[in-house]
Amino acid sequence: MSGPRGSLVGQQLRVATTRFAHGGHAVARDDDGRVVFVRHALPAEVVQVRVTRGKAGDRFVFADVEAVETANPHRVTPPCQYAGPGGCGGCDLQHADLGYQRELKAQVVAEQLSRLAGIERDVLVEPVPGDVDGLRWRTRVEFAVDREGRAGLRPFHTRDVLPIDDCLIAAEPIIDSGVLRRRWPAQRAVDVIAPSGSGSAADSESDPGSDPGSHPGSPAAVLVPVPGGVKQAPEVTEHVASGPWSGDITVDARGFWQVHPGAASTFLDHVLGELDPQPGERALDLYAGVGLFARALADLVGDEGAVLAVESDERAVVAGERDTARVEQLEWRAERVEQALEPLIDGGDEVDLVVLDPPRAGAGAPVIRQIAQLSPRAIAYVACDPAALARDLATLADAGYELDTLRAFDAFPMTHHVECIAICRPSSAIRG
Repeated sequence: MSGPRGSLVGQQLRVATTRFAHGGHAVARDDDGRVVFVRHALPAEVVQVRVTRGKAGDRFVFADVEAVETANPHRVTPPCQYAGPGGCGGCDLQHADLGYQRELKAQVVAEQLSRLAGIERDVLVEPVPGDVDGLRWRTRVEFAVDREGRAGLRPFHTRDVLPIDDCLIAAEPIIDSGVLRRRWPAQRAVDVIAPSGSGSAADSESDPGSDPGSHPGSPAAVLVPVPGGVKQAPEVTEHVASGPWSGDITVDARGFWQVHPGAASTFLDHVLGELDPQPGERALDLYAGVGLFARALADLVGDEGAVLAVESDERAVVAGERDTARVEQLEWRAERVEQALEPLIDGGDEVDLVVLDPPRAGAGAPVIRQIAQLSPRAIAYVACDPAALARDLATLADAGYELDTLRAFDAFPMTHHVECIAICRPSSAIRG
């Protein structure tokens, strides 16, 4: 029986799962043939579930596991006491062993490429150096704060706060900072950052007698209380060391940076190795953030080359310009990517290399077509969403560019998220 206005929320079902879907759910069908996306389930299981979202007449509903009757052989007891149905919403794969998590992510990437771009590829999801069996890797965590001032994390798709005393995917300096032992009155949230370089400590109204950036055992952690309004965050320094390039980068503590400690160096090393920038070449770093790729490209193309970094976040651009003030071949533009590319296309410009690291929604067809009009010899696409990547690869194919190589990285262990780096080249170059 359905609830008010046909709602199915709360209805209990017994289903058999078949496969794993993009978004972190196992897929099943109920007795009426309706698709059920089941959180905290794995393929090839028989589970009892409770519907969490959906109404009568929907083609699909969402549900969460209540009991497992037949378990996948790769199911394990989650290492974190807060993971699982009704618990923290951050980790959705702790109930699978780490190797199987990567197999599931590889299947998802391959499925999205096939379904959305017509690309058939065997995919291997590779570990990223810096975690401990998939734990203690997250160097940036935003903890929500409840009405009593306790820091915690939110259950899946709720605004509730679950107070916790540890987060097993958080880097040790995050927990050692004392953020979970203290009260944060009048704060909406508190960000904690464990930078690979140095950091400036933020003021704390809740404990004026202590320095929140220098708790015993955690000199690197930076705590940033977040009141109801906008708060100016401190800056931190991240150190990057890849094969061709190394350096320090200034980052807003609340700005974008890869949260896995090995991700930035791993991604940079792979991108530079594939693109092989040459002296005198022209390159674009789109959705540049603070310029991880732009700075390395500028050094490698040298004084005779040119690099344009485009980023809509003005604070990131300010930090990037300050850090690279003496790098004359690197230009920054604080605007949307499509706006920055228009004058290049209108002027008949061409570039040699393009790196893009767009947000989860992807670059989108208009930007992809603009990139192709600039005739780069190689494009490196860094993607945090395989479906968005696949859609953009399909557009690139229509514009004369094919996928050359693809690597997938487990930069978010214990979650369904996966990072991919696709290298595309003109179809004529790949076909010889």
